[in-house]
Amino acid sequence: MNLLFFDIECASVYKTSAKICAFGYVLCDENFNIIKKEDILINPKGKFHLTDARGNRGITLPYEYDKFKEYPPFTQVYPKIRGLLEDRNNLVYGHATHNDVKYLELETNRFRLPPLSFSFSDSQLMYMTAIDDFSRQFGLEYITESLEVDFTPHRAADDAYATMRVTEALCKKYSCACKELDAVLGIKRGKVGNHRITQPVSDKYIAYKERVEREKKERSERRVEFYVHLSRCRKKKGGRLAGRTFNFSRPLEDDIANSLPLVDRIYALGGAYTQRQSQCNVYVREDGDDTVRTRNAEKSVGVEIISPDELRELLHD
Repeated sequence: MNLLFFDIECASVYKTSAKICAFGYVLCDENFNIIKKEDILINPKGKFHLTDARGNRGITLPYEYDKFKEYPPFTQVYPKIRGLLEDRNNLVYGHATHNDVKYLELETNRFRLPPLSFSFSDSQLMYMTAIDDFSRQFGLEYITESLEVDFTPHRAADDAYATMRVTEALCKKYSCACKELDAVLGIKRGKVGNHRITQPVSDKYIAYKERVEREKKERSERRVEFYVHLSRCRKKKGGRLAGRTFNFSRPLEDDIANSLPLVDRIYALGGAYTQRQSQCNVYVREDGDDTVRTRNAEKSVGVEIISPDELRELLHD
């Protein structure tokens, strides 16, 4: 059994098209001895329009763009790419692999080529599962920096090599063969076939998504309870907080066990509470809070910003 690590670079990516300009791969044996490392350069049959993941800041590929017209189009290199990916003797890996598989699918549709059929794993998912952190996406540059792996970002074959090294490091960490790593990490490999893609997932990732959805639902329920309670509050005329309108940071608002009694006390003293930060003249937040609402409050003119402890002193003075 051999291991195939691949990466793709595109001249441009849109919702319905991805014009591939490079397919890089590293083929090695089960002990990570490299059999072949190659960059297959491709004429994308279109202009280069390079952006980051958010689609707004250009990236630079380490190639000479003018030379791409000299390379064969995707239709000519597709048989070789397909042979590598569909070879049953090859276990296929990538980094954020779902994206590259999607690009391949878009190109096969574009040129009306036969659909691909293979399974694949993802070094990004493996790394996130290993450290049990799914709060953000970890790029190859971040991961390889800690592993002291030198490579040229966005050169497809070098990205594939870095993916191999990340996978090799994880195998060493868990003292297992590469073919056993998915099972050790509780990962179900992704699949593509008949123009349908299934993403790889891990048990820990599924648990994380379930927890996030549960917490999101609980926050929504707390916010409904907060604002229903707020709608029933009536301001006392002539209290010592008359003219002062409060707003809390989102974390403080969501802590309804504490926020609701504070709101009741504000109204009892003649103050008011607004759902909109832009309409308050007293904003309450914990030290270190850096939410969007807090940043907006800090920019607002005439808004007094205080801590929860300062609020309690004010309410019980």
